[in-house]
Amino acid sequence: MSRTDTGCALVTGASRGIGAATAKALAADGWAVAVNYRSGADAAAEVVQAITDAGGRAVAVQADVAEPGAADTLFAAAEEQLGGPVLVLVNNAGVTADGLSPQLSDDDWDKVVNTNLTGAFRLTRRALRPMLRARFGRIVNVASIVGQRANPGQANYAAAKAGLVGMTKTVAAEVAKRGVTVNAVAPGFIATEMTESLENGLLDHIPAKRTGTPEEVAACVRFLASEEAGYVTGTTLTVDGGLSA
Repeated sequence: MSRTDTGCALVTGASRGIGAATAKALAADGWAVAVNYRSGADAAAEVVQAITDAGGRAVAVQADVAEPGAADTLFAAAEEQLGGPVLVLVNNAGVTADGLSPQLSDDDWDKVVNTNLTGAFRLTRRALRPMLRARFGRIVNVASIVGQRANPGQANYAAAKAGLVGMTKTVAAEVAKRGVTVNAVAPGFIATEMTESLENGLLDHIPAKRTGTPEEVAACVRFLASEEAGYVTGTTLTVDGGLSA
């Protein structure tokens, strides 16, 4: 019996963009997928429908990962509705609240850090219990190249994403001997709703001369979540068209 027969996957922020593409990619590998969303119920339903139409299994689960109780809500729903422990967790949910540092409010700071970093930690902590028991688990955190290089106006986002990379490395070292891997992907400028307002001039700085696609990021997550990636842990895979080269 394979892992996909005994467990399931949970992708946060999966109603659109990278999260939606990742949910579909994992489903194509045989995982039953819990599609988390905060407010995009219709979009999440479309992702679930696309997966089921392709012969997979998926359910939409509403929760705001910034809320302290979200982890228990999400895991209980995934385990009950999909019939197994969460053995693949993709922490993808993210928000921005941009502004130069002198103008950033406490609320803007807290909203971004609580969603992008604290929420990911709480879900990771909850995921590790069944993964350690199963002696198998895959956690993939969606970071950003903004956590590695300056992007004025995003001190809160950069701090959260850099923190996510640091957390990835540390948790990976803690659980490696139990068959659980923890990795990150760091997308560059990807064609999603979050990057629609980017100026075209930014493309001049990308060696590939284009934005990436959600599917290209999802393919990297898909590999890190696979059985074949069992010896890859504590690393960050950058997906940016050469921007950080």
